[in-house]
Formats: sequence, C-alpha cells, structure tokens
Amino acid sequence: MRSTPATGVPRRGRRTALAAAGLVAALTLTTTACGAEQDEADTKPGGGTSQAADAGDTGGGGESGLPAGLADRLKEHGIDVDRWKDGGWKNWDKDKWLSEARDFVNPMIEGLWKPDRMRSAKEADKTVTTKDTTADQGATDPEPAPVEAVAEKKPYHENAAPVGKVFFDSPEGSMVCSGTVVKDVNHPGRSNLVWTAGHCVHAGGSGGWYRNITFVPSYNDYGKSEAELANATSTEMAPYGTWWADWASTSDQWIQGGSESGGDGAAYDYSVLHVKPEQGGKSLEVDFSAPSATEVPSMGAWGYPAAPPYNGLEMFKCVDRPGRLSLSPSLPTMYRIGCTMTGGSSGGGWFRVVDGETKLVSNTSIGPLENTWLAGPQLGRAAEAMYQNMSRTYGGQ
Repeated sequence: MRSTPATGVPRRGRRTALAAAGLVAALTLTTTACGAEQDEADTKPGGGTSQAADAGDTGGGGESGLPAGLADRLKEHGIDVDRWKDGGWKNWDKDKWLSEARDFVNPMIEGLWKPDRMRSAKEADKTVTTKDTTADQGATDPEPAPVEAVAEKKPYHENAAPVGKVFFDSPEGSMVCSGTVVKDVNHPGRSNLVWTAGHCVHAGGSGGWYRNITFVPSYNDYGKSEAELANATSTEMAPYGTWWADWASTSDQWIQGGSESGGDGAAYDYSVLHVKPEQGGKSLEVDFSAPSATEVPSMGAWGYPAAPPYNGLEMFKCVDRPGRLSLSPSLPTMYRIGCTMTGGSSGGGWFRVVDGETKLVSNTSIGPLENTWLAGPQLGRAAEAMYQNMSRTYGGQ
C-alpha cells in the first residue's frame, strides 16, 4: 500500500507547495507492486486488522462523552469512567488492562499533557540484536551503512507540518513516539487520521492498549532548546493543540505477536488513529506541505528521536536507498535504511516519491542497539484494509 500524507494541520499560514520532490495533498490508497513476495505475504491467513470498536459504534452521545457502546463495554470490565479520569487509568493490573481489539478506550482528560509532562516522556523503542536479524539471510540485504540524521528545517509547520509526536501512558510511565497525519480518502478535507507504529498504541502479546494516547503535530515548532522551553506555554510546545485518539486500530499480528524486540509482530507494526482536539478545531487537514522527500530510489524517515544523543525536542530525518530485512521466512520482508535516529522516532512516517507524488510507504518499527539503521513494515493489503475500515467507520467525524 502506498498513501500520501495529508498536507496539513490546523491553519496558521499558507505557503507555496513544494516542487515535485515535496509531499503533495493528493492521497491514494492502492496496493502497489512491492514484488510478488509482498503480495503473497499480504494474502496469507491471519493478515486481518483490528478495529477499535465494532462497526456499529460510530460515535455520538454516549455516556461520559464516549461513543455509543464504549461506556457499556467499560462497565463490563468493571471500569468506572469518572474514576478512570480521576486517576483510575493508573491501575495496570492484568485484569484491568484491556487488550482485545474491540476494547480500546481513551477518555479525554483535559490538561493531562502539560508541557513538562510532554518533555519528561520516555522513548518507546524496539531494539533487536544481530542474531535477530540473521534468521533469513536469503531475503535480507547487507546491513546498510549508518546515515547521520539531519535536523529538519524550522519552523516545522512550513517544512513538515504533518509530522508530530504521539504521547501515551504505559505501566513504565509516560512514553513518546512519532506519527504523521494522513489524508482521509473517503472524507476529503476532513481528515483526523494519524499513522504511527503498533507498538506506540498497544503492548503486543504480553499486554494491552496503552492509555491517554494523544498526537501533537509540529511539536516544538521552532525547535527551542530545553533551557528555552523551561517555562514554555502549551502553544509553544503544541502549536496546533493536543489531539486525543478516540479510536485506534492496529494489526492482529501485532496484538498477538508483538514483543519488546518487535517479535513476530514487527512486520505488521503499524497503527492508524482517529483523533479529536482537546480544545477547539475540527480537522487536522488544511493546505500545508509535508516533509521534502527525494528521488524514487530513496526513502526518507522522519521523527523525533529522544534517546541520547538526542533529547526529543527536535525533528530529524534520514534519507537512504532502502534494502530488505527478513526476520523469518514466514513473515513479510521489511524495509531497512541506514539511520542514526534513536528511540522516540518510532512510528514516524517513511516517504518515497513515485511519479512526482510522495507516498507514505512505511513507519519506523525496530532498530539495533547500536542505532545504525531503522526498519519498518511494508504497507500492503492488510494495512490498507485497516486504514479503509477506520476511514469508513469513523472518518469525517
């Protein structure tokens, strides 16, 4: 699957669209030829997706502001919504940690993600060892040379507006990933969809859905230092506001097989969120240009690396010719590029220019302890199905 990212977030200025090398507004979701190997992998059993709720739960005036049906679902698990918002979400007991696809819930807690809480969030990275990456050498290309990450031009709203940070709470504390606004093909001009990694929303086979999941586009728009942000306002840190995920989808393979090192779910480590603003605003999509990618043979990965030597306050990018990485003969081949970005960049979008249009083709999933490369899933039919389901069921709201 190839999809172009949306070219925008709430309007704070217009600029001339980038040239052919830039990301453009049009979005198409089509299964593309990544080779027969990819097509075969996408049609294997178990390639389905998980939805945040049943198709009948299309939103509306549910109890405590939740979409219809979800409050009842919480009650079935013994969860009181008001107590949840007052701190009950901090209960990570196994019987309180919802893990099934249909059980996702993320009640908005206004003011929870203050600037200091955002800055203190830790990176959510997935690392693999050399042994993990040599399982299927027949389908794995030589390890790429490291590519030094380059800081994105500032302000971000003029150069990479759709890229931002995904914040969430886990049993280990407040965590952070990266994400990208994508257009809603079924609701032109009304997209509230964000693409990220599955491990940024769900713990995988050993856990459940993370909590208080939010997205902040163009985080720290002017890339200010920690000292400069000591007394930062919410507007300085989140120029377009904080957007809460009211729906989330990830793959069944990630829910069942994801692990601390990626596991069998790594090749399906992707997610799409439907978000709504904490305050004001209706849509993330207006007329902005997204990050500038390069020629067809190369891919560019964008994100906010937070582990040393980075601090999570600036947006970086890596551009390299992609190779193949196979973790197992039974799993789809992943993309791999040289890149020194560290944890926190997980979930960030990978872009590629094809016939003059820039497409979202992957997201950061795993990397080695040495931080010399990144790998991401190829987005095929299963990813497209997940996206389409989210768009048709919850899009345009």
